Amino acid sequence: MQVTSSVREPLVTGGKTYHDVTHDVSRHVEAKPNIRWFLAFLTSAGVLALGSIAVIATVWEGIGMWGLNKTVGWAWDITNFVWWVGIGHAGTLISAVLLLFRQKWRTSINRAAEAMTIFAVICAAMFPVLHMGRPWLGAYWALPLPNVFGSLWVNFNSPLLWDVFAISTYFSVSLVFWYIGLIPDFATIRDRATGLRKIIYGALSFGWDGAAKSWSRYESVSLILAGLATPLVLSVHTIVSFDFATSVIPGWHTTIFPPYFVAGAIFSGFAMVLTLMIVTRKVYKLEDYITMGHIELMNIVIIITGSIVGIAYITEFFIAWYSGVEAEQYAFINRATGPYWWAYWSMMTCNVISPQLFWFKKIRTSIVATFALSIVVNIGMWFERFVIIVTSLHRDYLPSSWAMFYPTWADVGVYLFTFGLFFTLFFLFAKFFPVINMAEVKSVLKSSSDKVHK
Repeated sequence: MQVTSSVREPLVTGGKTYHDVTHDVSRHVEAKPNIRWFLAFLTSAGVLALGSIAVIATVWEGIGMWGLNKTVGWAWDITNFVWWVGIGHAGTLISAVLLLFRQKWRTSINRAAEAMTIFAVICAAMFPVLHMGRPWLGAYWALPLPNVFGSLWVNFNSPLLWDVFAISTYFSVSLVFWYIGLIPDFATIRDRATGLRKIIYGALSFGWDGAAKSWSRYESVSLILAGLATPLVLSVHTIVSFDFATSVIPGWHTTIFPPYFVAGAIFSGFAMVLTLMIVTRKVYKLEDYITMGHIELMNIVIIITGSIVGIAYITEFFIAWYSGVEAEQYAFINRATGPYWWAYWSMMTCNVISPQLFWFKKIRTSIVATFALSIVVNIGMWFERFVIIVTSLHRDYLPSSWAMFYPTWADVGVYLFTFGLFFTLFFLFAKFFPVINMAEVKSVLKSSSDKVHK
């Protein structure tokens, strides 16, 4: 027996039946691509092709093509790396943590969020590989493999190596979790398809038969993977923060970085989920599945994580003052009043002030306002990473070595390449895979007796 709240809005509106769910989600996979999808796909593929010029130039000429110098040795590359890893955080939180907490509202958005995680991690992984300069000679050094040059192993004490393990584990678990959830839906599409499509989706569904034992195993595996993935929500960006926190550079050497980075990652991840899902629900006419209730709940998460990030910014300044270390104090004063003041105040405006607008229900439940603010949040999170990295490096202990960082066309081009790659993959996913988890959405439908009663 299913109990329905008389106060809380249903998670799926419009009086949908099981057949309606299958039809509404599957029809986008089964239909031929329309002109809007082609235009969006060709635009993203064009950005990908344009950005590939910068990637090829970087590999051919070396990272001297970037705007790095002897003082600012990390800049756009590591900024974009951390930004993309952060965007990938919401998928695991929605799919794993909310599953363990039995939050049913995750069912309509978890599929797209998990896909976004995988695509974002692929984009992030590009930057360390490109930063190797000649990755075909050095990429394998990041792996703990015995080699023919003697007993030379990777430095297990380095946070950069911890990154390799954390992100590869994160990617692997997220990929398996995402694909396991797709199997029942692939079987549904298989049963509706004919010809070649039936063969392809039949292979993708791994012979799923929908038996009670299959569903029991499916749910058991989902819980196990959720248990494995939940620590990754905390550990991945914690380890990314160690790239900075374990150093002795003023502005980086602080113990607040792990929780601060995790909150920021969830903050930016949910913002990107909102950006993508608002467009998807409109284009695919999925308003009955991705409701205003879903959007409002995600906005509440953004309020909470944005407030945590804001407190972290203030705490950093207080600890710099309280430490009595002149170099540390100068690092933070320089952020706010130095040559990169515009980046710092852009970060504060986008990350601290703009999320507080969601306290107003009228804004929190406005599609236009939510879409605009979700983009503003991710702009702010990019500036946060830029401020942390560049402003801490460009003025060190020796004034004679102070320098400014200016991005080159190659810096911008590689960043555009990752955008093109991300959206190209997402558009392919949205066309050929069911963008909503049909099996889980059916589990939260109101019972037929409730509908009859109404």
